[in-house]
Amino acid sequence: MLHSLIQALIQSTTKGPSCKQTLVPVSTNLANTIMEEANNHVFQINSLLRNIKLLLGAEFIRPCPDRISINTNDVPNLSNFTVIECYLKSIKGAKNDKILVPHLPQSKSYLKITDIPYVQPNGEKLTSKDITNYFSHLELFKMISLAAKPRIIKVSPKFNMAIIWFDIWDSQSSERVKKEIAHWDKQNNNVPAPNCMLKV
Repeated sequence: MLHSLIQALIQSTTKGPSCKQTLVPVSTNLANTIMEEANNHVFQINSLLRNIKLLLGAEFIRPCPDRISINTNDVPNLSNFTVIECYLKSIKGAKNDKILVPHLPQSKSYLKITDIPYVQPNGEKLTSKDITNYFSHLELFKMISLAAKPRIIKVSPKFNMAIIWFDIWDSQSSERVKKEIAHWDKQNNNVPAPNCMLKV
């Protein structure tokens, strides 16, 4: 069925946002809650940073898909992330929400996976949710974070084949994707090695 998915092509990489930002993956509900009092949260974060003699300062918060972006006056480091993460977890409504580790902006790698049946054996058309659920159980994708939902394109009206496109958070050199594919190749000797080419 979907085991034919392992035909990956790194299509391109693009520069990510400014590094003077902290990206925090959160749910849409929590992002909305935070944005309602964004100015107050900026003030509270700055107070905490000043209390431990850090020069970094938050300037504003804005929503992004699946996360919030906290713009700062300098490039944050690990100690800054810890302060920001602890504060966000103390916000009302965050207790039952999953706040992932804050991180600097990253570039995106674009992966193309070919020769996937568009209509499945049960008669249902392939969806982004099907792909995401399947990949969540693959060792190859354990350390990869999607930057957007997978996009599915039917090759032709006459053929039951689709192409899947992924946006994945990665380094500018696509180091994460190449590392994960190399790991997959070592762990799965019975699966042909993916054809990987990088175009910057």
